[in-house]
Amino acid sequence: MSAFGELKATGRLALWTLAWAATLALAKFGPQHVWDPPQQVASWAAVAVNVVVGAGWIVAFTRFLRSLDELQRKIMQDALAATLGVGWVLGFAYVVADQASLAAGDIDVAVLPVVMAVVFVSAFVVGKLRYR
Repeated sequence: MSAFGELKATGRLALWTLAWAATLALAKFGPQHVWDPPQQVASWAAVAVNVVVGAGWIVAFTRFLRSLDELQRKIMQDALAATLGVGWVLGFAYVVADQASLAAGDIDVAVLPVVMAVVFVSAFVVGKLRYR
């Protein structure tokens, strides 16, 4: 694909990412700050919109991956594979440890995406360095 096509796919991905983050924030904070008192119908509608926009983000990300050249795609796929693996392994390790009463306390659910983001960025940088 041309450089213009890659730039276009990147721009669309950025817009879908912002839209998804906005709908996620609305679903999370809407019940306390936007529609007070909390209304179940509005909350479910916000969650549904977030899921639909999330599906659009997935399509945009797939198109973005297709727009990359072979080397960039390989670097991205390697980073995504490492991220999925770490998230899967650590997530289930915590579930098992928690079920066996080995976990000292509850871990905030936001820790896993943060760990996965660090792994993704690290793996992406390693891939860029490896293939420069």
